[in-house]
Amino acid sequence: MIESKRLIIHAASQEEMERFIQAQTVDALKDAYTQMLGGCLNNPTQWEWYAIWMIELKDGTHIGELCFKGLDPNGIAEIGYGICEEYQSNGYATEAVKAAVQWALNEPNVTAVEAETEPENAASRRVLEKCGFVPNGMIGEEGPRYTVSRY
Repeated sequence: MIESKRLIIHAASQEEMERFIQAQTVDALKDAYTQMLGGCLNNPTQWEWYAIWMIELKDGTHIGELCFKGLDPNGIAEIGYGICEEYQSNGYATEAVKAAVQWALNEPNVTAVEAETEPENAASRRVLEKCGFVPNGMIGEEGPRYTVSRY
């Protein structure tokens, strides 16, 4: 579990992930979350690197999710995140990403965290900038890639 000023962020259990997947109405999200659960089940000792992390206000209100997309052999973890529309523009994404990146970079096997965002997604790009990410010159499936490292 990760705690910040206003948020509690925790890796979902198998049961929480199954309920969350069942509740999805967008097929692409359902597929992505199902792949995450598969990653967890295939890598149980690295659960937190594949799980859906629930982002909640301290009163327990669910406001979004984040995830790491595994941890590669070089110690690089990719992060993805989203805040429910009604909670956007309140700094929650920046707060959640900062806290999650700090947690990840404190893990002994992690050297860097990467993210990518669509070029037209200025809000997501701004979150990454506020969290210390810099463009790394690579282009991923969703757009330009950004990196923040321990060093």
